[in-house]
Amino acid sequence: MTVSIADIEAARRVIKGAVLRTPMLPAPKLSALTGAEIFVKYENLQVTNSFKDRGALNKLASLGEAERKRGVIAMSAGNHAQAVAYHAARLGIPATIVMPVTTPFVKVAATRSHGAEVVLEGETITEAQARCERIMAERGLTLVHPYDDARIIAGQGTIAIEMLEEVPDLEALVIPIGGGGLIAGNAIAARARSPKIEIFGAEAALYPSAWNAIKGATLPFGGPTLAEGIAVKNVGRLTLPVIRELVSEIVLVNEAQLERAVNAYLTLQKTMAEGAGAAGLAALLAKPDRFRGKRVGLILCGGNIDPRILASIMVRELERETRIVSFRLTIPDRPGVLGQIATRLGELGANILEVDHRRLFLDVPANGAKLDVTIETRDAAHAEDIRAALARDGLHPMRLEAGAAME
Repeated sequence: MTVSIADIEAARRVIKGAVLRTPMLPAPKLSALTGAEIFVKYENLQVTNSFKDRGALNKLASLGEAERKRGVIAMSAGNHAQAVAYHAARLGIPATIVMPVTTPFVKVAATRSHGAEVVLEGETITEAQARCERIMAERGLTLVHPYDDARIIAGQGTIAIEMLEEVPDLEALVIPIGGGGLIAGNAIAARARSPKIEIFGAEAALYPSAWNAIKGATLPFGGPTLAEGIAVKNVGRLTLPVIRELVSEIVLVNEAQLERAVNAYLTLQKTMAEGAGAAGLAALLAKPDRFRGKRVGLILCGGNIDPRILASIMVRELERETRIVSFRLTIPDRPGVLGQIATRLGELGANILEVDHRRLFLDVPANGAKLDVTIETRDAAHAEDIRAALARDGLHPMRLEAGAAME
């Protein structure tokens, strides 16, 4: 191992007082949702709202005077960028950050607010890295790599030490995987403190870098993901051997599972999680039987999510839970019908969110119309009661999401 438990303990001393010891709390509602006994480490409460503060500070503190004067450079989709920018500013070190153009605006703005020079380049971290390397060579800057650096890995590993001090009898940790710095550092720390603990990785299904590397597979890469913070194509040279040796299993999580996990953190725990930050919970949602009954530690590793995206996720989850439903009704085109339908929906306990009256569809008579109505319901059973009532009223309701008439 390039990094030892002694390195992680040393990193803990370096960051003490400058990085928050975040809360580690039981999560009964998430436990009820998944069937596991869950404890959450709230790294979204760091100053930059992610765990990246730990590794970034440990690396920056190790630089010599000449390196500090020349400055540092990093490539990042957001959280590492903010952590490097923030702690570099604290230490008086000039920082340049190369970020993919797809990085959420909230992360770009936050990085600039800490005084760093931000360069936007490429669609992915891999493309940003090429620009980063050119700038580094031109200016003689020191690279602060987001994951493939021993001091970064050691800094991230301080999380597991704190978790096991709070809950020593954890049976498993489920940790997001991007380049592998977070899971590598914490696997080393956790297994040193609790040799029987199992380590699981959670990886975005669209970017299965560690999965492919470990299994010798060739699953495809690419596409827009909610978990852009772990959307990397290459696992780290230093982190891969650790993952291979210490991680029991990697769980691939799809976009719907990531959305559900982000929503669960918000609605059940009343806390903000970005897609990458919620990946551990998404893994439990993807494979509940694998974790049922176990005492599981989750690292909510980041909370930097665009409010617009978060609002969209909440609405989409309401639709998945059939608490927002859209019907297309076939109605006679005469005065008073809209009012009658609104009254009828009110009697059925539905809250009308949106109405669209369409007269030009050719599959209705000239004296008829289609009415698209979006309503809020209590649950799936309530939605079915409303559908049945509208069908009895002769309105031929069709669920728009399903794209077919409900029988």
